[in-house]
Amino acid sequence: MPTLVAVPTLTKNEDRVLERVPDEYRHYFNGRVPVPFTKRRWEFSGEPVSVPLVRAFLETCAAGRDSDYQYVLTLLGAELATNAIRHSRSGEPGQTFVVRVDRGPNGLTVTCRDNGTPVSALKDEGGQLFAAPPEERLTAEDGRGLALIDSFATTWGDNGHPSIRKVWFHLAYDMTGSSWPAA
Repeated sequence: MPTLVAVPTLTKNEDRVLERVPDEYRHYFNGRVPVPFTKRRWEFSGEPVSVPLVRAFLETCAAGRDSDYQYVLTLLGAELATNAIRHSRSGEPGQTFVVRVDRGPNGLTVTCRDNGTPVSALKDEGGQLFAAPPEERLTAEDGRGLALIDSFATTWGDNGHPSIRKVWFHLAYDMTGSSWPAA
């Protein structure tokens, strides 16, 4: 069983990100067992300082589940957010991305909608995202985050659309089939 590393809490500077959250929505980020929900979404600024807030959002959505489940959901969701900031127009000044969590009877589905591929990076008219092949995962420049998602999520995919990309994963409450315990 892998050793869990504690997810850092918001630092003093990062805590200022919460100032942008209206009081009536602070419970989305408090880490306590959430009010029952079917769908929960939040629009984040496309800045690296938003990633700890994404983590707090996801931890709260998974609160009440075991620590492995919370950790894996938060890790994978933070990877999607980081990719949105680093590899899409959402990371450009003034841009945003949206994280949505859907609760189903068997697990949680996390979807990250970003503002698409930067025009300067478009090579094709779209196409789907792929994790680095297993033999390249440790040395690949990119795709290691998607490799984590590919390894630990129950299922994942994307809409293949370059202008508004939606990347999603589903993590079943029963992680027996996941490679997480073997990592």
